Amino acid sequence: MSDTKWTTDDIADLTGRVAVVTGANTGLGLETARELAAKNATVVLAVRDLGKGESARADIAAGVPDADVSVQALDLASLGSIRSASVDLHERFDAIDLLVNNAGVMFTPKSTTADGFELQLGVNHLGHFALTGLLLDLMLDVEGSRIVTVSSNAHKFKSTFDLTDLAGTDEYNRTAAYGRSKVANLLFTYELQRRLAAADARTIALAAHPGGSNTELGRNVPAAMRAVGLVFRPFMQSAAMGALPTLRAATDPEATGGQYYGPDGFGEFRGSPVLVESNDRSHDTELQQGLWAASENLTGVTFPV
Repeated sequence: MSDTKWTTDDIADLTGRVAVVTGANTGLGLETARELAAKNATVVLAVRDLGKGESARADIAAGVPDADVSVQALDLASLGSIRSASVDLHERFDAIDLLVNNAGVMFTPKSTTADGFELQLGVNHLGHFALTGLLLDLMLDVEGSRIVTVSSNAHKFKSTFDLTDLAGTDEYNRTAAYGRSKVANLLFTYELQRRLAAADARTIALAAHPGGSNTELGRNVPAAMRAVGLVFRPFMQSAAMGALPTLRAATDPEATGGQYYGPDGFGEFRGSPVLVESNDRSHDTELQQGLWAASENLTGVTFPV
């Protein structure tokens, strides 16, 4: 790849391409959707709050008057909502070129999804696992189609992974639960890519992380960590910069399946998007396969690959 700093100017025209972005009403998702729309993609904002989704659509349209953007109801904390969204999208589109699994929750107090899953793993991983499996048939025959799942540098911290206790019910720790969900994003991506490659699919799976970005995701940061957050806030990058690794994974013609993008600065905290490495745990093949089997069992969703 070139050593030149990658920017949104490197995104080619996306006319005729359909992109679904989860959690696109704010932060990284909104900026990702904005740039895809600016390059003429048909963009679906898949969001839990339709009112906020419409506000985001209007925000994008204000800067990109001809943007082809719509809002889709999607609550990743409900398998029922995920299945309903899949039905809607199948009725609206014959094919999807890009699925960006961006939505997430972070450091939430102990709570569960509508289906009884620990909230952070349920939304960040299991919800996206189910959504991807239900939409994959719209992507497999689409040349150049991609699934990009947003992980985090937090996958490296407190991210022990016990398949017999995915919820961390023995002793719930909100930071450990977040790290676990972000490792799951990577385990999922790598196993999905292996399955896609084995099936000679036209779709590839990649991952990205935003570094330290100033978004609403940090609203549940524990009180003990807020002081640290205030110290680092001036050094955090904007949501627009934080979205660049996702956008590069989604659009760079040189990107290949199984790659992971993040900022190029110190500690991958900020900077321009480049290829980065995830931790050893995320590359554990046995763990990848074990999580996949557990995810199928919990969600009831199986993949066509």
